[in-house]
Amino acid sequence: MQPLLLLLVFVLLPGAKAGKIIGGQEARPHSYPYMAFLQVEGPEGRSSCGGFLVREDFVMTAGHCWGSAINVTLGAHNIEKQERTQQQITVLRAIRHPRYNEKNALNDIMLLQLRNRIKKNRFVRPVALPNAGEKPKPGALCTVTGWGWISLNRWSDKLQEVQLRVQSDQKCTRRFPSYCSRTQICVGDPKQKKAAFQGDSGGPLVCNNVAQSIVSYGDKENGTTPEVFTRIASYLSWIKRTMKCFKRQDQTEQSWSSSCD
Repeated sequence: MQPLLLLLVFVLLPGAKAGKIIGGQEARPHSYPYMAFLQVEGPEGRSSCGGFLVREDFVMTAGHCWGSAINVTLGAHNIEKQERTQQQITVLRAIRHPRYNEKNALNDIMLLQLRNRIKKNRFVRPVALPNAGEKPKPGALCTVTGWGWISLNRWSDKLQEVQLRVQSDQKCTRRFPSYCSRTQICVGDPKQKKAAFQGDSGGPLVCNNVAQSIVSYGDKENGTTPEVFTRIASYLSWIKRTMKCFKRQDQTEQSWSSSCD
């Protein structure tokens, strides 16, 4: 793999400002086999996001990570090296939620259908999704992983991890006018200098081995919390319907139909 120019993606709401992962550490190599590194070709050039494998042929990420072409690397620890554990796959379809709103980041979720199914092994395998109605309680300690920035002038080529606590909805409602407790989760203790930010967009918040939410956006202050994550349980019906529909569509070689919308 050639060295990558990382123009790291993070949704910026009015007054928001790009930041970094703070208070984290390098993850043990391949301890998060569901993690995906995304290279995105967009209107402003190449950028990158995080994502996570949810089925052998689908990766989940944030809606604002959309691009005209996306390449996925799975099984990576150091994304600057060609590791034997890596599987690189192009995206056949980027399916953003039909009600995604780029102005306020509501419904910030996207499914990436891979051109080929991955080879599942101890380095690459899906993460579990939550049950319908499930939401981690305030105080729950969860983990975010990504290849985002680790200081103001240095990004990480090795996977980083940080533990963050879920907060009450009220803490995000006071800071973010568009925060929606039904479809979003408030994450990060303001008293701790720990945060997921630029370059970690689209990565999962994992609580007890279940991916509960997706890194979406943060405050205008660098590295401050709480931050807003997309709640996966709110979209389970859309997720299941979309993956089933496109699998059926490919098997029958049909063109796009409204049933997949």
